[in-house]
Amino acid sequence: MTASALTRPGERDRISTKISEIDWRFVALLCAVAGAGTAMLYSVAGGSWEPWAIKHIIRFALCLALMLGLSMIDPRYWFRAAWPVYAVGLILLVAVEAVGDVRLGAQRWLSVGPFSFQPSEIMKIGVVLALARWYHGASAQDARFSWKLIFPVMIIGAPFLLVAHQPDLGTAMLIGLTGAAMMFMAGLDWKVIAAAAVAAVVGGVPYIMFGMHDYQRNRILTFLNPEGDPSGNGYHIVQSKIALGSGGLLGKGFGLGSQSQLEFLPEKQTDFIFAAVSEEFGFVGSITLLLCYAGIILIALRIASLSHSHFGRMASAGVTSTFALYVLINGAMVMGLAPVVGVPMPLLSYGGTVMVTVMIGFGLVMATRVHRYAELPKGHGIF
Repeated sequence: MTASALTRPGERDRISTKISEIDWRFVALLCAVAGAGTAMLYSVAGGSWEPWAIKHIIRFALCLALMLGLSMIDPRYWFRAAWPVYAVGLILLVAVEAVGDVRLGAQRWLSVGPFSFQPSEIMKIGVVLALARWYHGASAQDARFSWKLIFPVMIIGAPFLLVAHQPDLGTAMLIGLTGAAMMFMAGLDWKVIAAAAVAAVVGGVPYIMFGMHDYQRNRILTFLNPEGDPSGNGYHIVQSKIALGSGGLLGKGFGLGSQSQLEFLPEKQTDFIFAAVSEEFGFVGSITLLLCYAGIILIALRIASLSHSHFGRMASAGVTSTFALYVLINGAMVMGLAPVVGVPMPLLSYGGTVMVTVMIGFGLVMATRVHRYAELPKGHGIF
């Protein structure tokens, strides 16, 4: 399908034309990762579809349908929804501070009747949309270095502080790093980046010593020396490293991972499922999985680069940054290269909330591809 055909009145709005514009390589890679997750959840449950594998594949099927449905939506509607979605997410985060449910010492959830949810998940999309909307109407000079950069800093900073206070350091990191990545991709001056890096290093130590909760500080100290308390705070990292190393080149075989099967590996269905993959399929299996993730990220970035609107480019790049950070942080955490912060491996780990957020984001990415020739108005206004 040529660009001229896509821009011809009537042609571009046909469902069949839109479906033909979906990148099915991207969809296939998503299915491959989710399929690997289903297989591993079956394995770590001792060769049973319950309690994780069957729910995981059903959720993915529903989320995939949601993603494909969202890809049909014209970016103009995403563009108009940017500020309202961000505002609703921010209001809900404030509501968490006032009336949120406390579970396991953290106040992160809101309950509506029998349902509960984490507003911080909404903000992962809300921050990306709001930043994309702001940069769409900003000049190159404003994006590079200007007093106006206070606006994107506020867009990122408000939800970051609210989520960190819950406390939810992992999600706060994702929001902050995604925002920083988008500012960088928008053309932020290197002097500003260098100054921010220095400020982060200088302010990091006092924050760790006096601003963090005790359990968060212990995670940092445990990361620096996990063998110092192998049966206590360092247990997760030590067992994860054992699983990673015991897999060798080709692994022990499907369903034969001793660390996961004998219950040594903690959170084997969520945060540390990548360690289970490494134990059962070895270095080759781990690299294959990471190549699938790399393929998803590269295709998504390619889609972002093809958009005719700056909003589409920034929004798609922001969603991709969040996904890449999930993979990077979880992988580093499992390997003992980063503190344990409760960030799952997307589409591989068990959990519906993260999957829904990721697939909604990818719905936006695919909508950018399907409607890549759409032109959007300039400006920062609400509508």
